[in-house]
Amino acid sequence: MAVNLRGKNFLKLLDFSKDEIRYLIDLSKNFKNMKRAGVPHRYLEGKNIVLLFEKTSTRTRCSFEVAGMDLGLGVTYLDPGSSQMGKKESIADTARVLGRMFDGIEYRGYSQQLVEELARYAKVPVWNGLTDEFHPTQMLADMLTIEEKFGRLEDLNFTYFGDARNNMGNSLMVTCAKMGLNFTACAPKELFPDEGLVNKCRHIAEQNGCKITLTEDVSEGCKGAHVIYTDIWVSMGEPEDVWETRIKLLKPYQVNKHVMESAANDAIFMHCLPSFHDTNTTIGADIANKFGITEMEVTNEVFESECSVVFDEAENRMHTIKAIIYATLC
Repeated sequence: MAVNLRGKNFLKLLDFSKDEIRYLIDLSKNFKNMKRAGVPHRYLEGKNIVLLFEKTSTRTRCSFEVAGMDLGLGVTYLDPGSSQMGKKESIADTARVLGRMFDGIEYRGYSQQLVEELARYAKVPVWNGLTDEFHPTQMLADMLTIEEKFGRLEDLNFTYFGDARNNMGNSLMVTCAKMGLNFTACAPKELFPDEGLVNKCRHIAEQNGCKITLTEDVSEGCKGAHVIYTDIWVSMGEPEDVWETRIKLLKPYQVNKHVMESAANDAIFMHCLPSFHDTNTTIGADIANKFGITEMEVTNEVFESECSVVFDEAENRMHTIKAIIYATLC
């Protein structure tokens, strides 16, 4: 069946079928091949997009800007201080103004409800660059990376260590269920994902021949896993006073040499970045000074090991975002 995503918003992967996700992954591969071969693909010349950032980012901003320019688009970036959205001007009014000036709108910030409202009023495609609930552009990059390493997605065992209620835990559970990977969230019970979303994903997983597992047991979580994934323990926008509690809860779930050795022989390590695997950041140094921990969600040994594919994953953000833009605008 032919897939046509023209004019569709990209807000969360719950909105997309397995065939549509597969189409975007395959399109990403084509764009990656063209990029590496130096083949021009300015297919969208004459169109313009705007990037609305309430949360700063390295990979998301650079991926959208380079992808847009490669496709021939004009790209406007608005940082948190460059827009009146939600301050002097309502979300609905902002959406209606931008929708008359631009052919597509990217939003990266806090509220899933806000990006949904933008999409409701803009009348042009809106792309979710990250909210507190979901991170769908990261998901396509992750699936592309996994498929490049294993040659398939179905029947692989995927384990996420850490705060399983955050946007990464939610999004990875949804995406694995859609694409046929067995998903395990390995976390303290206090940080298990929302029960309603878990039940929804279990229903989706059953249709795709895979399963969803929640466990507090690290040994159970890493056993037989082909993919070990983690994320930072405190997300952007959370108050600093949660660090102490979160470190106590999640230190047993750190991805280290023992975890990787307990996984499948060909297991890979993944992380959406940035990562606190050493003290070479101001936050990493500050945490080390306050709490005496020099490596957080992953040890430097694992992060820098041959099983780590984090920079392949980061590059793939650009190729998959290019596919999303093209598919929804062409």
